[in-house]
Amino acid sequence: MVRQSTRCEAITPFMSKKDLSERDICSKFIGPAVKRAGWGGMMQIREEVAFTKGRIIVRGKLVTRGKAKRADYILYYKPNIPIAIIEAKDNSHSVGDGMQQALDYAATLNIPFVFSSNGDGFVFHDRTGASEQKEATLSLDAFPSPKDLWGHATAPGKGLRPTRKRSSCRIILKTGAAKAHATIKPMPSTQQ
Repeated sequence: MVRQSTRCEAITPFMSKKDLSERDICSKFIGPAVKRAGWGGMMQIREEVAFTKGRIIVRGKLVTRGKAKRADYILYYKPNIPIAIIEAKDNSHSVGDGMQQALDYAATLNIPFVFSSNGDGFVFHDRTGASEQKEATLSLDAFPSPKDLWGHATAPGKGLRPTRKRSSCRIILKTGAAKAHATIKPMPSTQQ
């Protein structure tokens, strides 16, 4: 009996990392690296988080919405306490190519730690402004644990303090003389 090859086998016997989409990079490299660092999938990691509905565009009598902004990952130290954001890019981009987009999202959401990745590693940016090194490049295996990031965020002089208010949490981030405030919607509870 002769085995017929499928169409995919005839085209590509294997795929290189450069051929993978951004979503593939997330599921095969970034997500597993974050989970290996000790982040819990159900309570600490949210993927594809929409945080705006998109700009309202008016043309005459027609009204439409632009594209909504979505963070690839938001990491929570505990439910309702967002601590980091990760912007993913496909592997045809450099590791840090998503940093500016992630910094913009982090400023909007007032999240202190920012990461960018293309599946080869991470570029880490500390928005608290209190560390000696504001940006660093990390390997996939060097992603910080929740405990490490929280310890970094709450170290003396960091200017972060969580405040409870109903079912949401505010992180107050001191940047120079100004303070920025943002309230993030709580993660859905998985408890019945």
